[in-house]
Amino acid sequence: MELNLDFELTKTDKLLRKFEEIHNFIYANDGLSTQQTLEEFIKILFIKVIDEKKKEKQFYIDDAEFEQIKSSKKSEQLLQRINSLFSSTIQEYSDLFDKGDRIKLSPLSLANTINKLQDFSLINSSNDAKGLAFQKFLSHQEKDGRGQFFTPEPIIDFCVSIIQPKPNETIIDPACGSGGFLNSSFNYILNNNENVNIEKVVSENLYGLDINKSIARIAKMKLLLEANVETNVKCINSLTDYDEVLLKVKVDKASKGFDIVLTNPPFGTAGKISDKKILSSFDLGYKWKKVNENEFVKTNTLHTGQVAEILFIERCIDLLKEGGRMGIVLPNGHFENPSLEYLRYYIKQRTKILGIVNLPQETFIPYGTGVKTSLLFIQKDTPNIDREYPLFFSQIRKIGYQGNKNGSPIYQKDEYGKILRDKNKNPILDEDLSIVIEDYKKFHTEKKIETENSYSIKYNELNGRFDYDFYSPQNRKLIELIEKNNAVRLCDVVQVVKTKSKKLTNKNLTVEYVELSDVNTPSLEIINSTEMSVYELPSRASYEIKKGDIITAIAGNSIGSRKHATALVNSDFDGAICTNGFRVLRNFKIDPYYLLYYLKSEYFLNQISMLRTGAAIPNISDNDFKNLLISIPSEKVIKEISEKVKKSFELREKSKSELNSIEYELA
Repeated sequence: MELNLDFELTKTDKLLRKFEEIHNFIYANDGLSTQQTLEEFIKILFIKVIDEKKKEKQFYIDDAEFEQIKSSKKSEQLLQRINSLFSSTIQEYSDLFDKGDRIKLSPLSLANTINKLQDFSLINSSNDAKGLAFQKFLSHQEKDGRGQFFTPEPIIDFCVSIIQPKPNETIIDPACGSGGFLNSSFNYILNNNENVNIEKVVSENLYGLDINKSIARIAKMKLLLEANVETNVKCINSLTDYDEVLLKVKVDKASKGFDIVLTNPPFGTAGKISDKKILSSFDLGYKWKKVNENEFVKTNTLHTGQVAEILFIERCIDLLKEGGRMGIVLPNGHFENPSLEYLRYYIKQRTKILGIVNLPQETFIPYGTGVKTSLLFIQKDTPNIDREYPLFFSQIRKIGYQGNKNGSPIYQKDEYGKILRDKNKNPILDEDLSIVIEDYKKFHTEKKIETENSYSIKYNELNGRFDYDFYSPQNRKLIELIEKNNAVRLCDVVQVVKTKSKKLTNKNLTVEYVELSDVNTPSLEIINSTEMSVYELPSRASYEIKKGDIITAIAGNSIGSRKHATALVNSDFDGAICTNGFRVLRNFKIDPYYLLYYLKSEYFLNQISMLRTGAAIPNISDNDFKNLLISIPSEKVIKEISEKVKKSFELREKSKSELNSIEYELA
């Protein structure tokens, strides 16, 4: 049967409809999950590619065979042809398929798929519509349940625009997922350079690795359809022996490494790596200890388990050649948590930090996780001679889509609410990624910047934290202002109680228990407690509070905001037990009513906001808490503030008394 394999693909939407129709038919008729349906469809695409490469023209179904299958009969000739092609596919792509793999489609779904795909070429057509159609098709499927390997396209393109890859540079993604960074890098190179040798760029310079075979197949197919040449996407565990990784991607062991690493390593639900052989091959597989204020050393003690993304950071730095550049997506905890200061020290020791960009909360919500993330851009710099360079910090506030399941687009509107459009009549997304890219270009030229989104600091101003809020100009100016106004540390003017109550040893004792939600923030008072036996208390029940104490929150989503819980303990709650989400302040060396006022002020709350860490449950460390700055004004000002705060409590008590004095009974 002679097929017309030169069929021109002129309309992306037409091909996209074909892909969607095939997927929907399989899903509706074969009882497969969305993920299984996609995997089977990818298998058929590989089979077609093999048929075209071998020029055997065995990927077809004629009218008689189709009618036979539609009549619920088998077509042995069709199955023999396709199974033979699949055997060749497994042999050709042995790292992506297992020997025991088989096609799981019903005869009817297989016939329908072949019928829809047989009239055009996947690798010989010069038109790029097939690559674009596959990208659009895949993005639909990724949002529908494969978010575990998907990085939002705007973030991918943003990272690539910051790194600015060149045609002669080697690029690797050691956790490539569906190949987004590789595709975006390829398109960036094409769009920003003339006379690009496409085959050389793809076959010699782009490398993708992923531990999951079905995902690696998608990445390989995506790039293959985009570029029409053989690709270097491999199914490899990037955390195994380094030399083995280089060998499998066909990079000489004597190679100096890659020019660029772009990646979003697995984090969150990926679990910890506990294999001692793998852990022992990484510096970050071992525990580190602090030897002075700014230094850590590696110990000889292995972690019992280390999260994958931390090992990926080290592997990515290893993969870079000297001067090579990297962009990586990481959870915010890696930029700010005190327990990971050793990790940031390690990064500073091996690299030059180019930039840190904070992403909004909604970035990954459409793809299955609400973990807050930031982007780290670095350059490998083992000698670390230059310690005076500037660092770029920025914050993306508008991503262009909503933080809902579908990631619904958000468009710019005029003052009347009408959607704004570009010169091609397309709606304009409401985003500021493009603004930050321009900020970075300006910073790159001028070595300093301060805009609405971005700012810069000197390397020697960088301490053990990498987070945007900590160094923001607004927060730094706030600290400077407080320091100029007779500032003291909190621990110098109060005792911070951190000893668990002895009452907790008596399991049958009945106590009043106070949670964060039991505080009325505007009135600075505890308004509720729960009577419980000690054995019923939650594990967070910790401290005994006394009349005259002040309790203030150090954990929870509201800390550092106007809803931050702070209260003065009155006689009603004397002896109660509070959660360890509070810290108890006692034995004041300053007027407690003034301190109560200060704990509600922007000077205190902004410090909390700046210093808080933790993506799931924000908190401030005890060390940071005790070192919060308290401004001490003149005695006259303290007295005036104290009297007003005290009076407000007296008026509330009087109000309660008036209400309680009302007596009214129905006759």
